[in-house]
Amino acid sequence: MKQWLEKIDWWLLVLLIAFAAVSITVITSAMTGQQYATNFAERQFLYYILGFIIALSLMFISPKKLRQFVWPIYLVGNLALAGLFILPESSFTPIINGAKSWYRIGPISLQPSEFMKVILMLILANVIYRHNRFTFNKTIQTDFNLILKVAGVALVPMILILLQNDLGTTLVLLAIILGMIIVSGISWKILVPFLLTIGAVGASLILSILYKPVLIEKVLGIQTYQLGRINSWLNPEAYSEGDGFHLIESMKAIGSGGLFGKGFKNGEVYIPENHTDFIYSVVGEEFGFIGSVLVLILFLALFMHLIRLAQYADHPFSSLFLTGLISMLMFHVFQNVGMTIQLVPITGIPLPLISYGGSALWTVMGGIGIALSIFYHKQKTSDS
Repeated sequence: MKQWLEKIDWWLLVLLIAFAAVSITVITSAMTGQQYATNFAERQFLYYILGFIIALSLMFISPKKLRQFVWPIYLVGNLALAGLFILPESSFTPIINGAKSWYRIGPISLQPSEFMKVILMLILANVIYRHNRFTFNKTIQTDFNLILKVAGVALVPMILILLQNDLGTTLVLLAIILGMIIVSGISWKILVPFLLTIGAVGASLILSILYKPVLIEKVLGIQTYQLGRINSWLNPEAYSEGDGFHLIESMKAIGSGGLFGKGFKNGEVYIPENHTDFIYSVVGEEFGFIGSVLVLILFLALFMHLIRLAQYADHPFSSLFLTGLISMLMFHVFQNVGMTIQLVPITGIPLPLISYGGSALWTVMGGIGIALSIFYHKQKTSDS
């Protein structure tokens, strides 16, 4: 019994319990005013219970066993994404907020694009590991071959998600891919020009959106409301009645919180659906600068723990997967917190482990469950 308990990553479980407590507390505090008819804090508690069941169940599945099933899992994930386009609109595949991105089973809505994040980490970790294992003479050509393999498996889900007009999730997938490519062993002679090209393309897109929006709409087919998010990010006051409303109210809420905040359930600034993507605005207003920093410190503790686990993992597949998980979580936190303070444009990316939502929470708990598995099954193994 003692030996079994020693194999559990207790520090990671303690961090998860702390996140659960913060999430439920802040969501409860957010539910003031007349905009809520549902007790989302109770639902989030139930989502966390199921999330812990998912994480602890995955803990007992070894990474070696997971490697044997990554391709079937990848296939199922892509079929779930494709099914949203194939199946007609119904109570099972409803249109929510103008997008058909969910499967609804009774009171539960499942978003396949969320689960694809962890699936992509698994498939890329396997592809990179297998490539490096069977590459005996590493050259620029073999590095290009690896990039092509990564692109080959990543493009299919990314295209399916982009077709749902889900730019936020597509950006998360890009963050996962970049993080895993950087540690894949590809030569910096390729990586540096590659990263500089991505930066140049991104800057060109932003400038084009600002000065030639019609060209962007015609060439890329990006919807007008998505362009409005960029404009409202740079000049929210000019769009205060539309796309800039959330940003203005968010900065007003965070700024009015001061050092210690207004207190639990004492929020005064109205932000629609603030228990989801704008949950950090609630933290800033009601718990102040101190509460906001403590939340970031909690994330920092999680990142440092996962980085340490990735450094000491006993198999390249495990290290690569954890790199993808860290990349995803870091991007989520940077994007979500940044959009509430005008650091980056607003996207529909939640604050992991804190924002309300089942699919997003279960995705992260699934990834952390695999991290628990890596710790639990850590032992000297042969590359097989």
